[in-house]
Amino acid sequence: MKKTFLLIAAGLIAMLAHAQIFQIVSTQQLPTPKETEWKVAGFSPVGDYLLLTDDGNSGLVHYDLGTQAVTPISAAIGAGYNVSISSDGQHIVYREVTIGDDKLVRSNIYKHSLATNQRVVQALAQRDMVNLVDKSANYSVAINEDLQLVLNRNGKSIVLTPNGEDLTYSWASVSPDGSKILYYVGGVGCFVCDLYGKSVQKIASHCRAPKWYDNHTIIGMADEDDGTYMTASAIVAYTLDGKSQILINKEQMAIYPYAVEGKIAFSNAAGEVFLMQVK
Repeated sequence: MKKTFLLIAAGLIAMLAHAQIFQIVSTQQLPTPKETEWKVAGFSPVGDYLLLTDDGNSGLVHYDLGTQAVTPISAAIGAGYNVSISSDGQHIVYREVTIGDDKLVRSNIYKHSLATNQRVVQALAQRDMVNLVDKSANYSVAINEDLQLVLNRNGKSIVLTPNGEDLTYSWASVSPDGSKILYYVGGVGCFVCDLYGKSVQKIASHCRAPKWYDNHTIIGMADEDDGTYMTASAIVAYTLDGKSQILINKEQMAIYPYAVEGKIAFSNAAGEVFLMQVK
């Protein structure tokens, strides 16, 4: 079964190489502090900074793409997991994980202002939030602790099951125009549906950690493993009309991409961070 999976993944990557969605202008490694193996945790909507965390999602720092200055936001466990950034890029919502005397994991939720470098408490001791969501948004999605897809619509929450109830959902987000939901189903692949969990469209079998680039384009990673360790990982792009492209080949071990218009940021298995310019 493992050999079959690897052959399918290899065939997929070979097929992807024949399409083009982006023209890659440049790809550069960013100078980051060497004492930590970094991965990207977020990209400012206006493209001026990245959020970085370590391989285990502990700690969160602000990385200014103009000055290359690194500013700590939190050193806590879980701070880099599914961070939320406001649409103007000025506020960051993140968690700090605690484990109580009852051995249960809970998250304290904070909102950090870049203008004042201060934070305020959003919620304490939350157990039902795997993904942070912007409660002010008309439409947002989250994955709850049961790995269900939850749509928050105008202040009300509803569990959606676009691919069925007995599946695990992850990496959910609403398209920039607020009309579609992008998500990943464990062991099945990457999908898009409407805000009612209908009109389900499969994007790819191998596109984990998917992100919207725009309303029509999705990026993600196509990774392979030997059952224990990751052995290869490519950065891939797909469009809703069926085009696909490899942006970084699998030998580069590139993981967890984030994107804004004209820019795609990602890290690799060695903890190095890269910025790709595209058009």
